[in-house]
Amino acid sequence: MSDSYQILQNYWHAVATSKSLESDILSVKLLENDYVLWRTPDGSIGASLDICSHRQAPLSKGHLEEGCLRCPYHGWLFGDEGQCLEIPSAQKDLPIPPKAHLEFVQTQEKYGLIWICPGDPHSPIPEVVAENDDSFTRINTEMQIWNVDSTRMIDNMLDISHFPYTHRGTFGIEQETVVPKINLEQLDETFFGYGYEVKINNVGATKVMSGGGDDVLKLFMTTGFALPFSVLSTMSYETGVEQKLFMTAAPIQEGKSAYTFVLWRNDDLNALVAPNRTIADEVLELELAVVLEDQMMLEKLKGRLPLEHGALVDVQADKPSLEWRRRYKELTSS
Repeated sequence: MSDSYQILQNYWHAVATSKSLESDILSVKLLENDYVLWRTPDGSIGASLDICSHRQAPLSKGHLEEGCLRCPYHGWLFGDEGQCLEIPSAQKDLPIPPKAHLEFVQTQEKYGLIWICPGDPHSPIPEVVAENDDSFTRINTEMQIWNVDSTRMIDNMLDISHFPYTHRGTFGIEQETVVPKINLEQLDETFFGYGYEVKINNVGATKVMSGGGDDVLKLFMTTGFALPFSVLSTMSYETGVEQKLFMTAAPIQEGKSAYTFVLWRNDDLNALVAPNRTIADEVLELELAVVLEDQMMLEKLKGRLPLEHGALVDVQADKPSLEWRRRYKELTSS
């Protein structure tokens, strides 16, 4: 494991959606390690390395018994904090060896996502204020696996100069290429970034997303990051509709990441825009199309994003990425 991955073990990473762990066992990968997740009887989450302490069998291939995890090889039973509860082959009066217990991994559920921290958390999960605002409704999406390094994903999430080209099939406007001056600032207690105004093609599904208006619409946005791999973009339309887009990546290994995004909106997501077609349907379809455009471009790029000063040719539009790279390099070098 690289030095940077060793340090990243001390941060929270979203590895699955809550929906994906409603009743079964789940195997996930993070920072070159395999982990097993399972639901306990009280609804909380058990998590450990996906390897039995006995003969290193993958515990994710086992089964649950009243919220406890049964190894598929020799039947060892593990509780919700990784404690070994039973060794079927051992005499009942013998104590269970201390080394039989699993190394428990900390978990949290937030924003409909399951987060794990393999080490000692150095910072909390990024705080999205909209989650506690009753005027907003949350929409979750599935966890995706991209053949892209997490460093390149954050660079993309913080960038707007690619909009007219990468997103020509969705919301990009080819002639809007010049990026206005970017002033970086602390956007709230969690996210550091910038605000800006862009023009968008406000037709089709985009007009549903914006709440109506002209075919070309001004949109005020803010985009900010929280280390190591989370970005929040807020979108405020002239119509009064607001959307919060939270994106987060979890490094599986170099050149491979888990990715998901979560939306919050302040309009009626269940309102029909066509027979059997809601605002939520339209918004998700558009956002997923935008994400696919990013994925198709990013999967053409190899390896990690260079962090060394001068390794890339940067311009004014790259200021947010430069600042993230500076802070990320500082974090992973500490």
